[in-house]
Amino acid sequence: MPKSITRTYSRYSRDAVALLGGLIRAARKERKLTTQEVADRAGISRGLLQRIEKGDLKCEIGAVFEVATIVGVKLFDADESTMIRHIRRTEDKLALLPKSVRKTTKAVDDDF
Repeated sequence: MPKSITRTYSRYSRDAVALLGGLIRAARKERKLTTQEVADRAGISRGLLQRIEKGDLKCEIGAVFEVATIVGVKLFDADESTMIRHIRRTEDKLALLPKSVRKTTKAVDDDF
């Protein structure tokens, strides 16, 4: 069995996760939703939701973002038009990249 790795987190990371967890809990209670209702809507266990609300750093970020969205916590201040512009800029940059990184090989002319 592999050793479990003890990971250290910065104070900033711990504070940010605790703040987000508190915001999620407050929004859930404001909407009068139970932990089981939110967990069912997010497709996660009630225990995971409780860990998210407590600010556990080992929770999957996708689950945290989904729960935040369900209870109405805004994750970013960007409006929809800003996000669309950002996506288009990203797509434009990706269009500049080559379609393939492998070079086509020439057929060897071994006819002497």
